[in-house]
Amino acid sequence: MPGEEAGSEPLSRVARKERTRRAILDAALDLSSESTMAALSLRQVAKEVGIVPTAFYRHFDSVEALGVALVAESFVSLRTMLRDIRQGDPALADIVDRSITILVEHVHHHRAHFAFIARERAAGPPAVRRAIHDEIERFEHELAADLARLPGTDVWSARDLEVLSNLIVTAMVATAEAILGAAGDPDAERRLVEQAQLQLRMVLIGALSWRSETNG
Repeated sequence: MPGEEAGSEPLSRVARKERTRRAILDAALDLSSESTMAALSLRQVAKEVGIVPTAFYRHFDSVEALGVALVAESFVSLRTMLRDIRQGDPALADIVDRSITILVEHVHHHRAHFAFIARERAAGPPAVRRAIHDEIERFEHELAADLARLPGTDVWSARDLEVLSNLIVTAMVATAEAILGAAGDPDAERRLVEQAQLQLRMVLIGALSWRSETNG
């Protein structure tokens, strides 16, 4: 069984199932790095894991469903970390700087997942692209809700909060993809981080002086 070593204690059925599921996810992440999920076959994944193709269906309904699971896995910890830094009463500028810092650290620690998202966002199967779109949209909704609780944002409409959160999240997605492209070049990465922070600070300068009621 995948992951079991000779001489180890027998795994429970649940543990074996979870270990095989983990092996399938890891294999798909590795195999898709050479192309995209759209070009990946169930048989390729099964062969890589060392299971028969029919065993795949005990864990996922299809390769697309496997891709959707990878999308969820790629976003969950980042969403939690970014949500945590917005708790309390931080200033908007602090939220920007800390969010970029967390993002860069996360890209370094989960490079394969971010590379997966960058590839599949443009060229993945429809269900996977839709899952990525939904996760990014969820980021925006959560950010808009948190921004609405900060001092000074009571003069913005719900639509304005959505627009601002969209600008911030779009910039963060672009920054993550740029960091991936700057792999192995610390100076290029530093410039990208400084540019992202400056860009978002400039957005905030306009946002902090915005009054929805004066604009129809």
